[in-house]
Amino acid sequence: MSVIDPIADLLTRIRNAYKAMHSTVSITPSRTREALLKILNEEGYINGYALENDALLVNLKYHENKAVVAGLKRISKPGRRIYVGAKSIPSVQNGLGICILSTSKGVLEGKQAAEIGVGGELLCEIW
Repeated sequence: MSVIDPIADLLTRIRNAYKAMHSTVSITPSRTREALLKILNEEGYINGYALENDALLVNLKYHENKAVVAGLKRISKPGRRIYVGAKSIPSVQNGLGICILSTSKGVLEGKQAAEIGVGGELLCEIW
């Protein structure tokens, strides 16, 4: 079965695994998904990920039996693309969350994109 929106599928799988209190979740690999997981790992939202047997295994992170991720939201969708300039990158949850952009320099976290001075497609918000 083909997936229409692979980023929304990734976010939904992670959200559902957190709600079910799973320690890991398996996701079909792609370069975009791997770039998103790399940012989530660097920002401390997951414990890491590994490519095993044609699947990305994501280790979810909990603190005192509560999910570290409170929310995941897909912003730009296949039916409606949302683009932002470098000066209009949004602040998520008053700075407590992150936004992820697809830029000409690759997939970047919002603060990195603002520092470099590039805008792009606003993929998702995580808090």
